[in-house]
Amino acid sequence: MTDRPAPAPAEQPRDLVGIGIGPFNLSLAALAHPLTDLDTAFYDQRPAFHWHPGLLIDGTTLQVPFLADLVTLADPASPWSFLNHLRAQDRLFPFYFAERFHITRTDYDAYCRWVAENLPGLHFGHQADAVRWNPERRLFEVDFTQIDRDGEAEALGRTYARNLVLGVGTAPYVPEPLKPLVETPTVPVIHSADYLDHRARILDAEHITVIGSGQSGAEVFLDLLRARPAGAERIHWLARTEAFAPMEYSKLGLEHFTPDYTRYFHALPESARNELLPGQWQLHKGIDADTMAAIHDELYRRTHGGAWPDVVLTPGVSVRTAGRVAATKVELHLEHTRQQTRTRLTTDAVVLATGYRERPLDRLLAGLDPYIRRDSRTRPRIDAHHRLVLDESVAGSVYVQNAERHTHGVGAPDLGLAAWRSATILNHLTGRNPYPLPSRTAFTTFGLDTTKARTRAGTPPVTSLVPLIEQR
Repeated sequence: MTDRPAPAPAEQPRDLVGIGIGPFNLSLAALAHPLTDLDTAFYDQRPAFHWHPGLLIDGTTLQVPFLADLVTLADPASPWSFLNHLRAQDRLFPFYFAERFHITRTDYDAYCRWVAENLPGLHFGHQADAVRWNPERRLFEVDFTQIDRDGEAEALGRTYARNLVLGVGTAPYVPEPLKPLVETPTVPVIHSADYLDHRARILDAEHITVIGSGQSGAEVFLDLLRARPAGAERIHWLARTEAFAPMEYSKLGLEHFTPDYTRYFHALPESARNELLPGQWQLHKGIDADTMAAIHDELYRRTHGGAWPDVVLTPGVSVRTAGRVAATKVELHLEHTRQQTRTRLTTDAVVLATGYRERPLDRLLAGLDPYIRRDSRTRPRIDAHHRLVLDESVAGSVYVQNAERHTHGVGAPDLGLAAWRSATILNHLTGRNPYPLPSRTAFTTFGLDTTKARTRAGTPPVTSLVPLIEQR
């Protein structure tokens, strides 16, 4: 590991302060570590790093290869790579013989925790409360509360920074009709993010309902199915989507998660980006083929002898309203969109695999609000370097990670672009090129290139398809 100079005192400005230590800011911190002239500090309110602990179900894997770790796609020689983690744990040869391209979620969590426990400059138990721009000092001010392991405030503090990076991540999303049920604990209605913490209680329920057709919903359904006796499963799996659809995982389809596509998407007009995003859900919200196959195999196994498992899988259904029946059951009022029919479902436990939403930044950035430039939907504008577009009077930069899907596309939350985005930020921040990045990353050419003359013998440069059509 590269030695770094002692960090500056808290009252001295740092070159970069990061808020949030999830995989993306952890990636940035790891790639910033060898840049010894860069003074950085990262803060997170949690007592330690832990990656989606409620979904570390046995056997579940990442949807990206192990090369999509925190650093490798920007710096394969980094000491903070997944392979170096395995080497430090004396697991490199077992991994070699396991021939695993997609690692388990528990492996990825252990790897990130290894980095977080050994990388300097990370401050857990520090909750960022407010961010301001100080025009006199031409610095950002970050107020924070130091929190003990019981969640109690211990002390208040402030740090100063020339630049910021926000990586506060996402939060579990609960649809409005189900929020009152989650807030009343007499019947287990939990988000899949907390699944393992409540698994035993869920399995004790006579009837279980899983809501949500993405990867998390599929993994929870499969885990529950395997744990229930044949013929007495009593599980409903409901989804708003038209089908329990596979995730797009073809090699050319995956090129939507390349820097090439990110640059193309960012250059589109705002109206085109808004229109394009909703139709791309299957690129990142479908179910991987192995999980779908495992579910079907388990269901088929339970038909031996002529019986059918006591499960119901129904797509195309939304929950209109929900309420409690007595003190031990939940009643879901369902509507099938295509049939335009309605019914009620009484259940004893509900797992909401309803996804995540970007954490709102309005409270944290209230002090910067006068400086933030917004689009037609009042969302922050974000430039090609992953920076908030701020008033010209602000000298520093505020970079964002996984808060720019509306400007950079479906790759924003993808782990495979973590190292590239971190390197992009560091290259821009330092004003040099510590991490040379590839100029081309996809075989697909997204959009028409109207800046280069592409000629054939005897024909003029083509900048539009229309002249070509008219010449035929």
